[in-house]
Amino acid sequence: MTIRVDAPAVPPAARSPVAWEFFAGGGLAGLGLAGFRVGLANDIDAMKAAAYRANHPDVPLHLDDVWSLSAADLPGRPDLCWASSPCQDLSLAGARGGLQATRSGAFWGFWQLIRQLDADGRAPPVIVVENVAGLLSSAGGADFAAVCQAMVDAGYRVGALELDAALWLPQSRPRLFIVAMRGVAGPTVPAPVAPFHSRRLVAAQARLPRAVRAAWVWWALAVPARRNGDLSAVLEPDAAVDWFDADRTGTLLALCAPLHRIQLDRALASGVRQVGAGYRRVRTEGPRKVQRLELRFDGLAGCLRTPAGGSSRQYVVVCDDGRIRARRLTGREAARLMGVDDTYALPAGEGAALKLMGDAVAVPVVRALADGLLRPALSGGD
Repeated sequence: MTIRVDAPAVPPAARSPVAWEFFAGGGLAGLGLAGFRVGLANDIDAMKAAAYRANHPDVPLHLDDVWSLSAADLPGRPDLCWASSPCQDLSLAGARGGLQATRSGAFWGFWQLIRQLDADGRAPPVIVVENVAGLLSSAGGADFAAVCQAMVDAGYRVGALELDAALWLPQSRPRLFIVAMRGVAGPTVPAPVAPFHSRRLVAAQARLPRAVRAAWVWWALAVPARRNGDLSAVLEPDAAVDWFDADRTGTLLALCAPLHRIQLDRALASGVRQVGAGYRRVRTEGPRKVQRLELRFDGLAGCLRTPAGGSSRQYVVVCDDGRIRARRLTGREAARLMGVDDTYALPAGEGAALKLMGDAVAVPVVRALADGLLRPALSGGD
């Protein structure tokens, strides 16, 4: 694989590059931006803002709707603006209102700020927009095209990567990272390369308008070494958590679809401890919609989600010593699945902790981007 740098980049800086974190949540992107100094943050959610302040007390935080901010509220000039904009209207699990809907449409409030900064001569040379992979197909691809077009119209070169946290952590969590650069250049490859340029990303790029494709780059990123840990490595000791009683466990397991019940029975019959993760989902079977428990015993948790309803809470199922036990995944375990260490101060309630983590970006994924793409672009390395 040939990696090249497209144009001369800035000389090495004497200071740490400055990042601004929008839709910051609990600040997990900032934790991953190794080598950057986070200069300010923004979020609209009071619970998330409280968690941010508890863990990043020295970072100025704007608790406000991004639409209500102006460039005058944001002093200085960032090297990087990071935006983990809301995903609810883009997710394949939702109604898919797209970027025209209220929540995911907040991206345009962020972009309004970028344009104001640009008018002041303070726009960042690097922008990262993180979201669900559903952005690639939302509105038939028009939403993805609109984001890329906006960046190209502002003079940025744009590309994207689809990164699954499972390469670093025991959680299946594919996310899309749109990376735009102006005046600097990061490492690229001449054509898409697996695993970070997925087939759906390649297909979405091919549908972009010609002018956007002309400004497109395939960013290069090294594939990490094989991860060592699995789901069991992040779990609390059995004696430290609350397990369901026999009746509740039986009721839950009765929801298993036949193929998932076979998996469960095989795990039980293996004679060794097997740890699985599960979600309740509504599936269509013939003329009916039924709720099913779907399990996996591959060492990965399913993608963490916000606990808006009972079906969004993830279960831990353990087969050991001839019996099956089940319980809820805890907030601390969810934090570990996002790459957050135990010194991170979580909100007091389990629901709040799970919401904070379910809405976040995985720390090692951000670190890989920072180390392999973002800092090299800003420092002139390849």
